Amino acid sequence: MILEGKKILIMGIRNKWSIAFGIAKAAYENGAQLIFTYMGEENKEKMEALISEFKGSKAYVLDGASEDDIVKKAFTKIKEENGKIDGIVHAVAHANTEDLHNDFIFTSKEGFAHACDVSSYSFVLAARQAKELDMLEEQASLVTLTYHGSTKVIDNYNVMGVAKAALEASVRYLAENLGREGIRVNAVSAGPIKTLSAKGIKDFGSVLTVIEEKAPLHKNVTTTQVGNVATFLLSSMSDSVTGQVVYADNGYNIMGI
Repeated sequence: MILEGKKILIMGIRNKWSIAFGIAKAAYENGAQLIFTYMGEENKEKMEALISEFKGSKAYVLDGASEDDIVKKAFTKIKEENGKIDGIVHAVAHANTEDLHNDFIFTSKEGFAHACDVSSYSFVLAARQAKELDMLEEQASLVTLTYHGSTKVIDNYNVMGVAKAALEASVRYLAENLGREGIRVNAVSAGPIKTLSAKGIKDFGSVLTVIEEKAPLHKNVTTTQVGNVATFLLSSMSDSVTGQVVYADNGYNIMGI
C-alpha cells in the first residue's frame, strides 16, 4: 500500500460519481487517512454518509475555495485537528452555465473572472495557505485536476478551457516555488467522465462516443483509473515527478484527426 500512514486532504468531493471520490477510494485502498472539504453546511449529513466507507476520515465545510480568509480558517482548523498532511488533491472548478453554452467570444468579464478564480486561483491559494500554515510534511505532493480542453478547442468547454490552461501554468510555477522545499506539484488530465460537472457541458455524450472511436485504447476512462494515477502522484513512487500534466485518457491526447 503506497500511501500507508499518509494523510491526504481532498478538496471538493461532491458525490460517489465524482473524480474526487475515485481518487479517495484509490488512496484509501492504498493506506491513506483521508480528510475532505465540501461545500454547504446543509450537506453535512450527506457528506458524512458519502465518506462513511473511508474509516477514520473527517470532513470540513469550505464555502469559498477561492476566498483567502475562508480557506485560511478551514486549513487552520484542519491542521489543529489532524496535524501536518502529506498531500492535497484539488478537485475544485466551476464556470457559469451560459459561458459553457454560448460561443466563447461572448464570455462576460464576470464569467471569465469567476471561472479562473474558482478553477485556477483556488489551487494557488490552497498551496499558499498550506505553506504559510506549515501544514505540509516534507516531500508532500499536491495534485490538481485538468482536462484536454486546456490545450485544444473542445466544443462547449469554452471559458473552462482558459481556466484550466491557467491552472496548468500555475502547476509549473508552484512546482518551481515549492520544489525548493521538496514539495511536488502535478496535474492529472483526465479523459471525459460522466460526472455532475460534466452535465453542464452541452452534448457531452457525443464527446464520450468520439473517445471510444479515436483513443488508442478505444474506451473511456473511469474514476477508478484516474484515482490510481493520482494515488501514484501522491506517493513516493513518483518522487522525481513534478510540474507535470499527466494524462489519464486512454491515449486520446496523442491523436491528430
